[in-house]
Amino acid sequence: MLHRRHLIAGLAAAPVAARAQGWAPTRPIQCIIGFAPGGGADLIARAIIEAAQPLFPQPLVVVNKPGAGGTIAAQQVAGMPGDGHVLLMGGGSESTSIPAFRALPYDARNGFRAVIRLMRQQMFILARADGPYQTMPEAIAAARVRPQAVSHGSSGNGSIYHAAFVVLEKRAGVELLHVPFTGGAPGLQAVAAGQVDLMVASPEEFRGLTDAGLLRVLACCSAERAAGYPEVPTLRELGWDMALENMKGWVVPANTPDAAVTYLHDRFRAAMARPGWQAFVQRAGETDGYLDGPGFQAAMAAVLDAIGGAVKT
Repeated sequence: MLHRRHLIAGLAAAPVAARAQGWAPTRPIQCIIGFAPGGGADLIARAIIEAAQPLFPQPLVVVNKPGAGGTIAAQQVAGMPGDGHVLLMGGGSESTSIPAFRALPYDARNGFRAVIRLMRQQMFILARADGPYQTMPEAIAAARVRPQAVSHGSSGNGSIYHAAFVVLEKRAGVELLHVPFTGGAPGLQAVAAGQVDLMVASPEEFRGLTDAGLLRVLACCSAERAAGYPEVPTLRELGWDMALENMKGWVVPANTPDAAVTYLHDRFRAAMARPGWQAFVQRAGETDGYLDGPGFQAAMAAVLDAIGGAVKT
C-alpha cells in the first residue's frame, strides 16, 4: 500500500511531468553555489533542493565554490555543457553587480539561461549591537569627518553587497573602507566580533545574530520598509536616494535545450508550493519572488543596468 507521503509526492510531480516529456536527467544534477556554506545563497539553495528532491529521479547535489563574489562558480558553469545536469544559484553578484565593475571571463547577460527566480531579497545594513554606530546617520556622519574611518564588509569585490555601499557612498558623499569576505556569513561574523563596522545582508543570513543581540539593523536598502522590520527606516527615508534588492534563482549554461529548462523550471516551481520551502520563506522573512525564466532574465538585466549607471557616475 502506498504511504501518504509517497502519494503526495506523486500528485505534486504529476502536473509537471507532462510538460517535459522527451528529457529527464540521467545522472546527478550539480547545484553549484558561488558562496560559502551558511550564507544567503547557500541557505536558499539547500532549502529549495530539499523541497524539490522528491520530484527528481536523480540526486540534486550541492557544490559550494566560493570566491570572487560568485564569479569563480559562474565562470565554471558558463563553460560547462548545457545538458541540464548543472545549475548555478544566480541572480546576485555574479549576474547583476560585478559585471558593472570589471570585465569578466564570461558574458553575464548572454552566457546563461534563466530557469526560475525563487526569491527577491530585501537587504539591510547592520552594525554591532553595542558598537559605536547605533543609527545609520551616525555612521555616515563619522565617515564624513574621517574618510575610510568607517569600514564595511561584503561578500566580495563587486558583489551586490559591495555595490550597495558603493551606491550609498556616492549618494551620501562619503568614503568607506571596504573589507571583502568570501561570503555573507564570514562578513557578519566579523561585524559581530567588532572587526568591521557595517555589513549589508538579508534576513536569512543575519536573523540568528540579531535574535542573539549581537547585531543591530540600521537601515533597509529597499524602496519601502520591510514588513518583517517595520521599525527600520529605508535609506531613501534617511535622505539618500537609492533602492536596491538582491534576488536568487537557478540559471543554466546558455545552450541548455528548451526541454531541459522546462523540466527544471516545472519541478522547482512545484517545489515552491511544498511545506518545507514555504516554512523557509516564512522563517527568512522574505516574500515569494517567483518569476519564470524570461522574467528572471529581464530582472537581472535591469539590476545590472541600475548598478552600472551608479558605478559610472
